[in-house]
Amino acid sequence: MTMDQVNLLARLLDVTRNLSTMVDLDAYLQSILSAATELTGSETASLMEYDEATQEFFFRFVPWFHRDLIKDARVPLNGSAAGWSLLHSRPLIINDVRNDERHFNKVDEMANFVTRSMLVVPLLLHGKPMGVFEVINKADDIHYTDEDILVMETLASLATTAMQNNLLENSIQSSQNESRDLDRLKNEFIAITSHELRTPLGLILGHSTFLRELVGNEYQEQVDAIIRNASKLKEIIESLSSVDNYQTGGASLRSRKVSMSRVIEDVIASFRDIAKHKGVALKAELDRNQELLVDADGSKIAIVLSNLVKNAVTFTNEGGHITVRGSLDSSFVKVIVEDDGVGIPPRDLPHIFERFYQVESHLTRRHGGMGLGLSVAKVMIEMHGGRIWAESLEGLGSKFTFLLPLQPKSNEPEPVQPFVE
Repeated sequence: MTMDQVNLLARLLDVTRNLSTMVDLDAYLQSILSAATELTGSETASLMEYDEATQEFFFRFVPWFHRDLIKDARVPLNGSAAGWSLLHSRPLIINDVRNDERHFNKVDEMANFVTRSMLVVPLLLHGKPMGVFEVINKADDIHYTDEDILVMETLASLATTAMQNNLLENSIQSSQNESRDLDRLKNEFIAITSHELRTPLGLILGHSTFLRELVGNEYQEQVDAIIRNASKLKEIIESLSSVDNYQTGGASLRSRKVSMSRVIEDVIASFRDIAKHKGVALKAELDRNQELLVDADGSKIAIVLSNLVKNAVTFTNEGGHITVRGSLDSSFVKVIVEDDGVGIPPRDLPHIFERFYQVESHLTRRHGGMGLGLSVAKVMIEMHGGRIWAESLEGLGSKFTFLLPLQPKSNEPEPVQPFVE
């Protein structure tokens, strides 16, 4: 290998290496133009993009001394060297443009420039035309060679990759911006809707409760239905508000020493009749010698546990079992809600804590719900500096575990790997 070839490879390697650290597309493509001019011994170089709608090329990158003169120039697909190279998907060498009608000389007139020879290579991405890359006027009027073609094709490939990367980054950024805007609008809608529904819903509950005391047995069932469904709406609104307040920074904790043993016993007591009516055994397993004291907002932790137990009762069939366990685990209190119910499909398990996510449409149609309970549980546990996760085998049951630090939130828990029995 000659010294010239070694230098050529070193220069190409340098341009290739810079692709991985590219920050600005324009600067990188200008460096490719400089490399093309240097390595082919040409006077100048340019990169033109193809506009499929107009079937014309426009100059995307040219040396600075031509930029203002030809910034508005358009080169037709038919009747130009660029068009020929793109249509045939192969390089084109014209060593004397005076004898070749494919040269579009109007650009020379605009730039006050004289083109003598040129080498054009197409820019293709997955077979789709993006533009052309060209060098002009090889030094000393010698001819362009196969080695020059190899150099230009290599640089064209790098230019195409850089342009594609830039398109993907812009697309990702646009999607992220759109997602943020949609999320903001969704949060605003939830906040406004929750606020506006509270007053009329409170009136419905108040008046219907009053009416229940006045009407006879003939209408008792109808009034109870109103109260029951209005209470369900209130629960949904409170869940929406809980998530929204946490995400917008409006939520606050009223922490004090709380006995998790007492919280567990109270929640189980509140669901015992519902579980019994369904034929599901619901019990607690606690060390009676431990209060499991933790600095927490007891009302919020009760909501978390209630949501988990409610889900377990809902998705456990008659004859099933639900066990709630509480224990000390290093510097945390660990609470487990385990059932032998229907379980969660593997494809759904990673998403169950997402707001409005519902597992298995046929189950949600049968049992109702908006997919808020677990998202509320997650944000409330994280407000305390804890963490929550789920393990499940479809058809065999589920196990939900959350950890609460014994000390206030400033002492965040170390990452803990879920234990799979």
